Amino acid sequence: MMTSMLFVLSALTLPGADDHPAPRIVGHRGLLRHAPENTLAGFGACADLRVGFELDIRRSRDGHLVVLHDDNVRRTTDGKGKVADLTLAELKKLDAGARFDPAFAGQRVPALTEVFALLKERRAPAVLVAVDIKIDDEDLPKDLVALARMHGVVGQLVCIGLAIEDASLRKRLKQADAKLPLARLARTADDIPAAVADPTADWVYVRFIPTAEQAARVHRAGKRLFLAGVMVSGREPENWKKARASGIDALLTDYPLDCRDTWRRAEKP
Repeated sequence: MMTSMLFVLSALTLPGADDHPAPRIVGHRGLLRHAPENTLAGFGACADLRVGFELDIRRSRDGHLVVLHDDNVRRTTDGKGKVADLTLAELKKLDAGARFDPAFAGQRVPALTEVFALLKERRAPAVLVAVDIKIDDEDLPKDLVALARMHGVVGQLVCIGLAIEDASLRKRLKQADAKLPLARLARTADDIPAAVADPTADWVYVRFIPTAEQAARVHRAGKRLFLAGVMVSGREPENWKKARASGIDALLTDYPLDCRDTWRRAEKP
């Protein structure tokens, strides 16, 4: 019954505001209000419900890209220590679910390759994945691109985190794969022209609700608009509606299912 319900929900789509396609909703660290953050349980639910998700990447001591927000495992697992000091095998021994709820006991810290594989397994090519880059090193661009190419998900990604402010990192990521979508931060409306003109930026990342004209300017340049920040991360139905009406392309929130319900209700006569 649950599986059939998920497929019904997956098939639901939202009409666009005016002639602009409906923006993608992106769940912060997955479905963190319903499942442990940055785990396959949360990402799998997002994929089945056709909700985008954001994840955080770090590197284990033996060089694997892993998905974990903090630089220390203490808050979200039953272990302790720095992520960078633990091997992938050591990270895999930790329980990343029970602290959230005993029902999720046995969830593990995912390797990034597992998350990309899940997207293919769940047949969710339209699900947008915001990759919050928490670390940088010489091998990061090639390693990230290699995993994305291996699983065929390059076009589903948008790189945020360190990439939104580090022009050098964006350049290196583009050198690794020119098709890898990257975002650049526009702190205020005055920063939009520079972000639009930046050849390394495919997305303009803002923490304010743009006007329709600002969004249109981004779109005229062939780029997309990503909205994040405190104005939309919590339960903010009025801001969610304003953001959608402005013409954004993606919205990051802790409450993706509530946001989708809000948009659906707003469309009803």
